[in-house]
Amino acid sequence: MNYQDERLQNIAKTLKKRIVETSNNPDVLRSVEMRALFDELKTLKEEQKASFGKELNMLRQDLTAQIKALKDSDEALPPIDVTAPFDLNIKSSEMPRLLPAEHGSRHPINTEFEKVLDIFYRMGFTVLESREIDNDFNMFEALNFPEGHPARDDYDTFVTVQKDQKGQPLIAPAHTSTMQNRALKSMKKNLEQGDPIALVIPGRVFRNEDLDARHEHTFYQLEGIYVDENVNVGNLISTIKTFLQEYYAKELAVRIQPSYFPFTEPSFEFTMSCPFCDNKGCNICSHSGWIEILGCGMIHPNVLKFAGIDSNKYTGFAWGGGIERLIMMKNNIEDIRHFEAGKLEFLRQFK
Repeated sequence: MNYQDERLQNIAKTLKKRIVETSNNPDVLRSVEMRALFDELKTLKEEQKASFGKELNMLRQDLTAQIKALKDSDEALPPIDVTAPFDLNIKSSEMPRLLPAEHGSRHPINTEFEKVLDIFYRMGFTVLESREIDNDFNMFEALNFPEGHPARDDYDTFVTVQKDQKGQPLIAPAHTSTMQNRALKSMKKNLEQGDPIALVIPGRVFRNEDLDARHEHTFYQLEGIYVDENVNVGNLISTIKTFLQEYYAKELAVRIQPSYFPFTEPSFEFTMSCPFCDNKGCNICSHSGWIEILGCGMIHPNVLKFAGIDSNKYTGFAWGGGIERLIMMKNNIEDIRHFEAGKLEFLRQFK
């Protein structure tokens, strides 16, 4: 196809080459280049959006067609003759097809993480990477856990013997909420310009857990933050429900119940009907019929104050949930330990 935009023409060539080199990898459609183009589309004026959007759609169709063509041609190859003689001195270009190439596949956590982030991209959120080592201030104090607060005991964290420049112990974060203070401080300029702070923060977290079908000591979590004027609980519930229905592609039986987190007030838990027992009760859902999928709430005024944001003018909400649990609910995976076990028979299901 010919594109009027020369940049799209060059990107098309690059991605087509990548499709061939990576064995018609469909992840090209969700590549950094494609996401950047769709992000750019959001920023254009209305008169520019129509033409650029049309060309962008053409590019996606073009790449999809090439992926399908390569897949069809591979499936149309003649049967393999496993008894054919083999010459060790033959040129690679003349080598007969003896066995089908066994391609690897991406880990389901990586694949599903991209799908989750893509939904939030389309909802207007920006992505900020989390840290895998932090200090006591960001883990506790900035989140309204003052020293000696009893809720600190609920986070049985891994603390290192090393300290940061201020003499605080370094901690393996037990939640991605450790990024809230940094994120709010760095994005304050959005509020000054009349724009909201809308962030999702993926990262790996670490807890001293007793391992079972629902708990791991190391797992992936996604934090969400939204701050603006006049933000309320209704906005929070609507945002999370929109994401869940988009990710699971169906209407869900969800329940919202009160909870407690020092950094939100009020605090809630989103629970979903257990897919393993159809809400009847089983070992996986502790015989309740429901499984918690994320915690959330309105950001506590003290957390906003720690970040230098006027809590009398601005309000916001935050949520956090494990990615593995979202995937388990979507694919009826009964044990979270499968993700890190390294068993090929499990991973091959997600090719």
